Amino acid sequence: MATVYRARDKRLGREVAVKIIHRHLRENKEVGQRFTSEARAVAKVKHPGVVEVYDVSEDDADERYLVVELVRGKTLRQLLTEEQYLPAEVGAAIGIELAQALDHAHGLGVIHRDVKPENVLLRCGSEPKTGEAPEKLVKITDFGIAKLLDAQGVTSTGQVLGSPAHMAPEQIEGGDVSARSDVFGLGVLLYECLVGKLPFDGKNPAQVLRRVLEGAFTSPERARPTIGSGLSAIVERALAKEPKDRFASTAELSEALRAELRGLGFDDSAQEIAGYLRDPKEYRIEFEQRIVDSLVSRGRQARESGDVLVATTCFNRALAYRPGDADLISEVSSLARRQRFRRALMQGAVILTGSLIIAAALGGVFKIAAKLRGPSGKKAVVTAPATSNAQTAPRLPAVERPGSSAAPAATQRRRPRKPKVAEPPPEAAGEPARVLITVSGPQNAVVLVDGSPLSNWFGVTHEFLAGDHTFEFRPPNPDCCVAAVTKTVTLRGGEQQTVRGTIEWKPALLEFRGPPLSTASCGVFGTFEAPGTKKIPMQRAMTKAECTVYPGPGEAPIPVDVDLAAGKTAPFPRP
Repeated sequence: MATVYRARDKRLGREVAVKIIHRHLRENKEVGQRFTSEARAVAKVKHPGVVEVYDVSEDDADERYLVVELVRGKTLRQLLTEEQYLPAEVGAAIGIELAQALDHAHGLGVIHRDVKPENVLLRCGSEPKTGEAPEKLVKITDFGIAKLLDAQGVTSTGQVLGSPAHMAPEQIEGGDVSARSDVFGLGVLLYECLVGKLPFDGKNPAQVLRRVLEGAFTSPERARPTIGSGLSAIVERALAKEPKDRFASTAELSEALRAELRGLGFDDSAQEIAGYLRDPKEYRIEFEQRIVDSLVSRGRQARESGDVLVATTCFNRALAYRPGDADLISEVSSLARRQRFRRALMQGAVILTGSLIIAAALGGVFKIAAKLRGPSGKKAVVTAPATSNAQTAPRLPAVERPGSSAAPAATQRRRPRKPKVAEPPPEAAGEPARVLITVSGPQNAVVLVDGSPLSNWFGVTHEFLAGDHTFEFRPPNPDCCVAAVTKTVTLRGGEQQTVRGTIEWKPALLEFRGPPLSTASCGVFGTFEAPGTKKIPMQRAMTKAECTVYPGPGEAPIPVDVDLAAGKTAPFPRP
């Protein structure tokens, strides 16, 4: 779009950045007509988080240029290239800063239209002097440039469609663009910061545009479980296909992010960003311990207050950081036991409440029947209940003999009640246990119960005798997965239980065999220098790595798709 130069303003004695628009754009008449008016509109946006526009070229100038604030540092795109993805809370903190700047611009009627990491600048500099306000570390630039270039004939150059994955659906379709379009763009940016890849991708711009319009993407939490469901839900709402389903404003999005961070003790977003930019590697080490401690503390508080959903969310995210932590596994098991107890308690309460309602209803029926009989029927109340013989024998009119009373007759008719005997428990009654078996891992795993193979275990409820049983989960072959897992489970007669087995996939080995000095980028799987290898954790038998090989200076990058298989080595590029 433009070439940027560092320059010095001689009159004001300050360094500035000068953006000179490319010739093929400035020769477009419509762009020339829009340029000055759009630049003046953007110049009204005065906010610490927005790169300020100082000056604009005249209408009759030979060159079309903007003079803007000079920010020393790097773009967010450069940071993501170096780090692949950001700690979730740091990415959210950057989102908060950007959302506030965008909201200020929206209040002035200015829509950005092209929110992406290339347009976000991260300031790297010395600490502020005593008494001075700290400068904003995150700034957004190029407001209105997308609208400036959105003229007939300009999109065909690829300048706007160069970043189709960041465009809102209504923007692609030529509909009304609003603040909610920038909410979508910020959602895409947040997804890339947290996950390490774009939510909508494809081999060419046409595929990407189609996927944006379809609105289908993998949940952030599913793509990277350490993100957690809280931040994942916020990003998913920002990426809603329909504008009405997104946050109403970037201010609302900012507040949602701030509330999520505040719940985990991350109160100062600027401080988190500064700490990360100062030393990303050191920050990550300290961050993991800090976030796990916060999640466990919050999870315990939620558990004690009875908020099972929040407690489960916190413990699951902590386990994503430390899947083998015995203490965390114990916390989750304790939560599961408490949830089962609460469920049983609620069921008992429902049964008791139902019994009381039925008893009250029957009592009301008896009272109504007594009133309908009137005073003359009071003596017949005792003899009214008929025995089973009365249902078959002919009914005789009741005759009250002199000297007789109703009480003896009632005594003769009433049969003694049999004492109730407590029923034996299901185990004692010999009822079988109903068991559903699930396996996390290969679905063609072999399941053995007490040493005997169990055929057709998937999705089928089996019956076993109550008591202890040994379940063994074997991988289909030794190449794909780790060793078999055995567990002993106590089955309770008359109950439905689920027995879960886990078989871990072996990691795949991604091996870069490029020429000397070449590099490669494989998205979430990281970057490589030739020669280089990385172990890739696997969640299923097969997955695909979309890599780009950079052979060397002056040579075009080469896209390469690599098929990864659990337990196998995947070399690339192949000769």
